Amino acid sequence: MITIVDDDDSFRDATTRLVRSLGYKAESFASAEEFLKSSYVDSSSCLILDVSMPGESGIGLQDRLSDQGNRTPIIFVTASAPETVRAQALKGGAVGFLKKPFREEILINHLDAALTGRKGPSTSN
Repeated sequence: MITIVDDDDSFRDATTRLVRSLGYKAESFASAEEFLKSSYVDSSSCLILDVSMPGESGIGLQDRLSDQGNRTPIIFVTASAPETVRAQALKGGAVGFLKKPFREEILINHLDAALTGRKGPSTSN
């Protein structure tokens, strides 16, 4: 199960369609809070997570999951974020940090790396 958490409806829908077209099950949520209330917190194989969302941020969600012992691989996506946020996400264990817009192939490569445990590129434009 691949889980997409992003407040941008069009990005969330497009990413969900892409993930499903690759043969994976996918669920999506508009906020960290919505995701945390779901039954997918412990069953996700990978999170595609927006950095900036109303309510709890993606970095906040990463910290919360880590504190709970949840080591689900996270690929962060963002329209804009300072270098310090990127560094914090990667230090927290994120397997990728992608700046929107990005090519589908970039996300696919990061997703493949996250699911196979391979080291993939950590950032992309």
